Amino acid sequence: MTPPDLTFVLGGARSGKSAHAEWLASDSALPVTYIATARITDDAEFKARIAHHRERRPAHWGLVESDDDLAGALAQHDAPGQCLLIDCLTLWLANLLCPADGVTPPLPHYYAQAAALEAALVGARGKLIVVSNEIGLGVVPLGEATRLYVDELGRLNQRIAALSSAATLMVAGLPLALKSARRA
Repeated sequence: MTPPDLTFVLGGARSGKSAHAEWLASDSALPVTYIATARITDDAEFKARIAHHRERRPAHWGLVESDDDLAGALAQHDAPGQCLLIDCLTLWLANLLCPADGVTPPLPHYYAQAAALEAALVGARGKLIVVSNEIGLGVVPLGEATRLYVDELGRLNQRIAALSSAATLMVAGLPLALKSARRA
C-alpha cells in the first residue's frame, strides 16, 4: 500500500503553523478544500481569530466546517488531484472531549472517531495537510481533564506523525523539518 501524501504541521499557539500550512496548500497548485474544525461560539475574541483565518485564505478555496466526524468530512472531499487542509486537530479533540452541551461523551467515542480519522488518512487519495498544536513541551498540567486532553493530543499527534510523509514543527514562524518526504 502506498502511504498517503500527508504533511503534518505542528507548533505552539501563534507559531505560524496555519499560515505555513496554507502556503503549502497554495504551493501545491491543486484545488484546495479547507476543513475547519473550530466550533463557532459567542466568544468575540475567538470569532475574530476565525475571521483572521478566513481573510487570509484565498476566496476560491472550498470550505468545510467539520463536526466530530472529521473522518467523514475527509472521505467526502478527498479525491486524486485535490488538496485537503485540516486545521486543526487541537480544536477537533477539544470538541470531542469538551462538547458544547457540557455532557462529556465516553472515551470510547473519541477513540472510535480517532481510529476512523486514521483510517481515512491512510486511505486518502489526494494531498493532505494536517495542522495541530504541540502542547506537550510544558509542565504536567493540574487537573484530571486537562491532563487527559494533553495526553490524548500527544498520542494523536504521534499517530498522525507516524502516518505522515513529511512533518514540520513551527517555532516563531520558522519551519523546522522533522520528517521529509522522499522524492522519487
